[in-house]
Order: sequence, then structure tokens, then C-alpha cells
Amino acid sequence: MENPNYYAILSAEVRYDNRLRPNVKLLYAEITALCNMNMECFASNSYFANLYGKSKGSISGWIGELVKHGYISTEYSYKLGTKEIEYRYIKILKGGITEKDNTLLKKTVKSNTTSTNNTSININISNRRESFILEIMSFDYDKNILNGFIDYWTEPTQSKTNPKMKWELCKTWSTNLRLKNWIANEKKWKPPIKINKNKLTKNIDTMKNVLNKLNGHD
Repeated sequence: MENPNYYAILSAEVRYDNRLRPNVKLLYAEITALCNMNMECFASNSYFANLYGKSKGSISGWIGELVKHGYISTEYSYKLGTKEIEYRYIKILKGGITEKDNTLLKKTVKSNTTSTNNTSININISNRRESFILEIMSFDYDKNILNGFIDYWTEPTQSKTNPKMKWELCKTWSTNLRLKNWIANEKKWKPPIKINKNKLTKNIDTMKNVLNKLNGHD
């Protein structure tokens, strides 16, 4: 994958914390680079694993160390109606950064708006879209209908800081119910099939002739 080219901050408190392994400190700096203006990062373990050539298990351990020592917190969003993780928020805690570092971090985040925000935001909405697609394609309906459903409901808003897909803007959401309504409307909107009466009569006559021959009536 292409290496990012944005700035990162490694606060003095993290830099000189002997409890943290070098790679953990490096990960902390990477998280600061990916943070939006709310000091939140949405990158997954897969993203960091690909970036550093490490396993997702290693990344999970590094994240755990930063959480344990109070430098970050993690919050999870789950797939609808399940306990399966859809995406994760990583938030830098104030205790891990001095006021001076925090001011510098915010300035850095602002200067990195294009590369940093776009990277984390794109990762975030891409992961959510993939999860949505996997859920929809698991239903036993016509694939063309499902694709139309996906295209419609995954259309994103124009927000550059917090884009949401159309389905995420709904106050309530039941995938099963939405799909049933979509399919019902699909049948309603589908144009009626025009029947060629002459061709139909001819086909019926042909079928009768075949049946008569089979029954021995020439």
C-alpha cells in the first residue's frame, strides 16, 4: 500500500514512557496523524497491519497497551442486531498529551485536513459500506434487486468531515423490513409485460397440435 505523507505527533509523555514498546509509541504517533478535529481515528487493525507489515494480532496488542496506560480509548459500533463489530473509534485522551502538545496536535490536524481526514474518513465509510453490502447480499433475493437496493441506500452525503450513507440517516432501520418493502415496490414499479395476442394464440395452437400428436389424434 502507498505510505501516507502527513505529519504525526509523538508527545513527550509518550516518548519517554518506558512502559511502552517502541512500536507502540510509533502507533500512537500514527493515530495522531489520522485523527480528525475531534481527536478521533477510525482506522482498523487491518489498516495498521498493512501499513507496518505486522499481524492484526500484534496491532491489537499495541492498541491494548495504549488503552491500558491511558493514552487512548476505544469505542465500538456493532452491526445491526448483532454483537459483531462494524467499526471502531480510537480517541486520544487528554491525559496523554500536554496542553502545548494538544494545541500543536490540533494545528497539525488542521494542516493535514486533506490527506489525514480523507484517509480516516474514507477508511471508515468504506468499512461501513462493505459491512452493509455483506449483510444485504446474505438475503436470498434476486441479486439485481439487491444491487439496486445497495446502490440506493449507500449513497453518501456530501459532508467532508462526517459523511453518512442514506440508510444511516434513517431514525429507525430494519434491513429485513426495508428489503420486503423494496421488493414489493419493485413489483409495483415494474412495467407490465405487453402480450402479443396473435403470438399467444399461435403458441397455444402449436401446443394443442403437439398434444394431439402425442395422444394419437392427427
